[in-house]
Amino acid sequence: MTDKPIALDQAQRLERLLEISRGLTSNLDLPSLLQSIVEVSAEITDSEAASILLHDPASGDLIFEAVPEIQGEGIKQIRVPVESSVAGSVFQSASPLIINDARADHRIFREVDRTIRFQTRSILAVPLMIKQEPIGVLEAVNKLGEANYTGADQASLETLAAQAAIAIENARLMAKLQDANQELVRLDRMKSDFIAIASHELRTPLGLILGHATFLTELVDKQHLDQVEVIIRSAERLKAIVEDLARISHQEEGQSRVSHQPFSIGALVESLVSQFGELAQAKKIELKADVPEDDKLMVEGDRDKIEIALTNLIRNSIVFTDKGGEVGVKAEASEDYVRVFVVDSGIGIPERDIDRVFERFYQVESHLTRKHGGMGLGLPIAKAMVEMHQGQIWCESKEGVGSLFCFMLPTTKARAEAASKVFSTF
Repeated sequence: MTDKPIALDQAQRLERLLEISRGLTSNLDLPSLLQSIVEVSAEITDSEAASILLHDPASGDLIFEAVPEIQGEGIKQIRVPVESSVAGSVFQSASPLIINDARADHRIFREVDRTIRFQTRSILAVPLMIKQEPIGVLEAVNKLGEANYTGADQASLETLAAQAAIAIENARLMAKLQDANQELVRLDRMKSDFIAIASHELRTPLGLILGHATFLTELVDKQHLDQVEVIIRSAERLKAIVEDLARISHQEEGQSRVSHQPFSIGALVESLVSQFGELAQAKKIELKADVPEDDKLMVEGDRDKIEIALTNLIRNSIVFTDKGGEVGVKAEASEDYVRVFVVDSGIGIPERDIDRVFERFYQVESHLTRKHGGMGLGLPIAKAMVEMHQGQIWCESKEGVGSLFCFMLPTTKARAEAASKVFSTF
């Protein structure tokens, strides 16, 4: 045994508890956290040793999770029964217990003493509680100088136990969160691998189907031409899906590159509105463009990628707008940015889904979207294309009324680089 330390007075105990509480709330490494609790427990109660036992739901026993280093690892192999031990009694009753003469007390679980060649003379045990439920027990053993444990000792240990229980639970939750995040990373990697493989492997057979079907249109008689055209339309739809998968894969792998060349957003809007005119007319939807006549709205960027983004937004608006509705596309200057709006009078998006519409493969409730098909990739691709330019995209919508999608693009490469530096600090 080492020399007896000087006992702490009440003020010193409170100061030590305050000091240790700051450390407990910031320490999420469970083993070191438990060890520090054990050391402080012995210190503030003037005890020879202290230990933490946590409940094992699988076996129903209490297991030593932290003990003084001098007691070694052997004690951690011992399972303390709840029904015949001081720790078990405290755990079950969720109440503290003091035994100042433990030499002949039948409640002491002697297997611990025999294993580590120790003699329990006195013991103070308090429950570790979370949401009014015990998770374990904090014990202080053998008050130094053959003294008795007091109400002050109990109060100090209960204060520490309350803080310790929360810290232990936080550490456990953090461990679970880290495990969950690792699993999400693994699943996301699997999904990304599948997307990359599927988009690659489907290209060749799909190209052959389209090529041969197109060739057949010149050979088959009029009676079977409709069936061949069904094959072509279906293959082209599948081709669009494969291209979407490829874009997502390239963006994830960092293979997409932005070519910064000047182009007119105004001209792009007018061109796409013209291209979608036939589709809108087929649904009897009024499709209009609104761009300034005296400003071409020039930006430095990758025209093809912005065209992909805007194409997806316009197509979505037409698809989800009923017959007789309206779709408008507007572009305007805004200081160092250009803003593009796509507004429709369509079915709208439920409020609970708005924050998720840009997630890959996310589908709004089936009764709203399933009849329109798709894989939920159009909006995520639009978002990816805009964000490659250090732009921003968002959505506002009201179910049954319509939706507004808007994106902002920096007008110059220098402005985009400046925006990138700003965003990277968040």
